[in-house]
Amino acid sequence: MILKKIFVNASIASHPETERICRQLDLPGEWVDDPVSIYQWINRADDPVSRGKQVLYLTRNKGGFLKACPGTREYTCCDYQILHVASFCTMDCSYCILQSYFHPPLLQFFVNREDLDAELNGLFQKKEVSRVGTGEFTDSLIWEKWTDLTDYLVSRFAMQDRAVLELKTKTVNIEGLKGLDHRRKTILSWSLNTPAVMKSEERRTASLDARLTAAARCQEWGYPLAFHFDPMLIYNGCEADYQTVVEQLFQRISAENIVWISLGTFRFMPALKPIIAQRFPDSKIAYGEFVTGLDNKMRYFKPLRIALYRQMVGWIRNLAPNVTVYFCMEDDEVWEKTMGYVPPPHGGIGQMLDRSAIKMCDLTP
Repeated sequence: MILKKIFVNASIASHPETERICRQLDLPGEWVDDPVSIYQWINRADDPVSRGKQVLYLTRNKGGFLKACPGTREYTCCDYQILHVASFCTMDCSYCILQSYFHPPLLQFFVNREDLDAELNGLFQKKEVSRVGTGEFTDSLIWEKWTDLTDYLVSRFAMQDRAVLELKTKTVNIEGLKGLDHRRKTILSWSLNTPAVMKSEERRTASLDARLTAAARCQEWGYPLAFHFDPMLIYNGCEADYQTVVEQLFQRISAENIVWISLGTFRFMPALKPIIAQRFPDSKIAYGEFVTGLDNKMRYFKPLRIALYRQMVGWIRNLAPNVTVYFCMEDDEVWEKTMGYVPPPHGGIGQMLDRSAIKMCDLTP
């Protein structure tokens, strides 16, 4: 994706980070007092989502950088913390919730690093282990060509011993990670899916082979790794396809260097369905056997989810019996029928993942 315009909030027009990004992109910034005019311009497009991916808005994060993961009471959450450094994405996946989450969708980057730095100082003073990631509202590595964000974050997390940073991506933008003194406090993670799903539903993302090659290089550089099979899609022949992906993963990556693997099937708010129909007319993903979940999201019929999960867990455990595997937003019945146990209430998954991070990332408990 090629950026066509940069808008700059007037309040940060002279910020050093603003000036540096504009020079890097070699595009003049158009000053605005507030984003309303940008929103209106984006919404006038035939495809606001696509237009929003071609525009970068540099502004200030006024709401705080660290946020609790927006889980729901009905499904077990992993107690993750989101580091909200940017919003939206230049890639284009049919199932992406960000298409309907932001109104309108707009690629934003927050330049007030001094405030980010202050929040990280507070985080690092805590006594408990913290798991933090930048991949909830954006892809963690799409910013590599424009900013020094990753260099900054990896260096900051390397200076302490109680928090771990997870960078989640579908790209292969890893060159800036080579040679950094990360002290294993940064986890590089990739979202994985089958080649069929990547081809039909994930525009402008790296191929499976490219993602695994990038992961193998980061492993050589000493980084701990993680992988996320989420969202898994159910289609004819998906079982054999996912089994092949699991086999390829462990052919390329050492199980001893994987901090965790998450599993999750496709789920979506009803508002996303018409967006998929309009923007991805050939996609069939929103027309499967769905029911309304307890969180009002459309989810695959539970027996279908359990059947696929059970096979995935079996394939992973067969090749890597000691790797930590967990579900993203599933209930006790799914855990019991696939994993054979239910995490303790009130933070059980989080404690499990904390233990894995302590072990794999040399954290101080």
